[in-house]
Amino acid sequence: MSLAIALPLEEERGPEADDTPRYTIGEVVTRTGLTAHTLRWYERIGLLEPPARSHSGQRRFSDRDVSWLEFLSKLRLTAMPVADMVRYAQLRREGEDTSAARKALLEEHREVLRNRIADLQATLLVIDCKIDMYAERQQ
Repeated sequence: MSLAIALPLEEERGPEADDTPRYTIGEVVTRTGLTAHTLRWYERIGLLEPPARSHSGQRRFSDRDVSWLEFLSKLRLTAMPVADMVRYAQLRREGEDTSAARKALLEEHREVLRNRIADLQATLLVIDCKIDMYAERQQ
């Protein structure tokens, strides 16, 4: 089973991407499902560059920031270690010359995921078998 998720990653969007800050932290929380605490933590550990600030000091996030946060959410969903995510973010900040290293990091993570999926499929077969045994006993 394949799940395709279209993410408008900033590397793919090019320089014409609109980086105008427009979202408050509350709006980003609603859009991404992340908590405000998580957003501040991501900023503190280097996963998220400090967003622009309004004249009153509130964080203001751009579409590019939101896209990046959505991508980070997918990486966390797949249990990518935070250290690897931080490394990926560092490489991203260093620029296009690091694209091979970023690709390699994602390829390594993909291999780990494929192995986990295979393990989960095998475990699911065992659970299905056990459920079938209970169903036979109830008849």
